[in-house]
Amino acid sequence: MDALLDQTTLTDLAERLVAAARRAGADAADAVATRGVSISVEVRDGTVEESDRAEGDDLGLRVFVGQKQAVVSTNDLSGEGANALAERAVAMARVAPADRFAGLADPELLAKVIPDLDMLDPELPSVNKLETMARAAEAAGLAVKGVSKSGGASASAGIGGMVLVTSTGFSHAYLGSHHGVSMQAIAGEGTGMERDYDYSSAIHAHDLADPESIGRSAGERATRRLNPRKVQTRKVPVVFEPRVAGSLVGHLSSAINGAAIARGTSFLKDKLGQKIFASGIEIIDDPLRKRGLGSHPFDAEGVAPERRALVKDGVLTTWILDCASARELGLKTTGHAQRGVSSTPSPGASNLHLAPGAITPEQMIKDIEDGFYITDLIGMGVNLVTGDYSRGASGFWIEKGELTYPVSEVTIAGHLNEIFASLTPANDLKFRYRTNAPTVRVEGLTVAGV
Repeated sequence: MDALLDQTTLTDLAERLVAAARRAGADAADAVATRGVSISVEVRDGTVEESDRAEGDDLGLRVFVGQKQAVVSTNDLSGEGANALAERAVAMARVAPADRFAGLADPELLAKVIPDLDMLDPELPSVNKLETMARAAEAAGLAVKGVSKSGGASASAGIGGMVLVTSTGFSHAYLGSHHGVSMQAIAGEGTGMERDYDYSSAIHAHDLADPESIGRSAGERATRRLNPRKVQTRKVPVVFEPRVAGSLVGHLSSAINGAAIARGTSFLKDKLGQKIFASGIEIIDDPLRKRGLGSHPFDAEGVAPERRALVKDGVLTTWILDCASARELGLKTTGHAQRGVSSTPSPGASNLHLAPGAITPEQMIKDIEDGFYITDLIGMGVNLVTGDYSRGASGFWIEKGELTYPVSEVTIAGHLNEIFASLTPANDLKFRYRTNAPTVRVEGLTVAGV
């Protein structure tokens, strides 16, 4: 474990790659090195189905020759591997098409101070501990009255690190850990079976929900779905529970991604600085949140990240940008570059959340005479070029302010502009995922049933 936590060797390898690239004729270069170990256990019906451990190092080198770039990757730099990899990368760059927007981040944008985001739980649980957790989650789910079988339970943990070195002098690293537990429960028999799940993810094991509560929740969710009914097609208010409400925030994030804006392939491409949500709505991206599942002290180009309100008082305030998309749009990067070892950087969000509102979920539902409470979404029928929205859904019908019977095999449809404009958040925000939202109400969606 000490070797895993020591990033010195990995930093040395990345620095060797960058130096080799400059010797091979690159005008500029950067190297990404990742190290990780992960362990997981899956059980079904009290028997271990799979136990897995994986670990290794991966390195990626990006080189620039004029306005041309190339990326190569490897997991072996023994012997003269660094020189050979660098020479291959430079040769590839020389024959690549020119890209006038490609290049390293401007030095003045690079992170000067690396904040401590409390991202590392240095103790990995044993395989026996993970097996015990998975068994406990499954047993708790099976103990729920009405649950007929297990769809499986799992527990996992891991530690990973990243090093970024650039030819402009940036050289920093960070480590992070992750822990998870999940269970899927099946209720009912024959053609009347229903299934549901629950899971918990956390940076530190101490923040993970206990396995018994995850299993019990999965079982209860599955049994609540038994004997669903059909509904007639109609337009009604729709309420998204927190687990699925975050998907609406995710659609916004994708629509304001700088790469999509630069290509002109987003329905929001002309909406910067305009009100697209109701007054008071705020959507935050916070890469510096301590113990956040998407937190990082610098982005994949070394740029210092910052907490940003993507939407403030209902107004769209910014795009999500890396350096290349920012240059193409004539703007400055927002520090949202993400990258694997074998790819160029691209923009992406970190820890997204919709700020909570003032009313409880019960108050939000109370005045709905006829509506739909969604607990699960199916498929990806969202067109971010046009904004058209259509997804399969299941949940519970709302009658006179109360959740009544389960509903399945319906489709909800509308347009994201209208969804955003009529969206109302409740006050029950909890940070459980990378993208979080409280319960959300949207007016006038079409629920297509029979």
